[in-house]
Amino acid sequence: MAHLRLAWVLSGRGWADCIVGDQQTDAEVTASCITAAPEDLLTAVTRLIVGETECRAQFEAEPTAFRWIFYREGTDVWIRLLELARGSDHDNAGTEIWSTQQHIDVVARAVIRCFDEVVSKYGESAYRGKWGEHFPRTELEVLRTAWRDHRGDWAASWSPSNP
Repeated sequence: MAHLRLAWVLSGRGWADCIVGDQQTDAEVTASCITAAPEDLLTAVTRLIVGETECRAQFEAEPTAFRWIFYREGTDVWIRLLELARGSDHDNAGTEIWSTQQHIDVVARAVIRCFDEVVSKYGESAYRGKWGEHFPRTELEVLRTAWRDHRGDWAASWSPSNP
């Protein structure tokens, strides 16, 4: 536990590759701008931080879809990443391509760091030019605020150097 990497790479007009990994394995998924993929991911993690126990986000790759399923119990989060032939398919029709269990703080930090790096690399204007939509500034700041407001709740039970 306590190791999560996330990268969002704009790979073409309206397309992004998202690479996620932990200490054991990595997965790469594709997202199209036909849906609000980055906003959905940021919002799902925010919902986890404020106490929801199950959240989802979905990336459409036309016609393939990648569904992120987050389960939270206490300060632990289990992430499952499914590949589905169609976005409307039930979870049971998907193939799990990656999963991990992490502390909620690790998940929040990885997602915030990812999108901080995106805006640092591209800038908001170039991001819009490549992705086709505005950078998800509002969702990123809502996540950052929720994380700051709640991380003290977890401090007694965990620290990054002692998971």
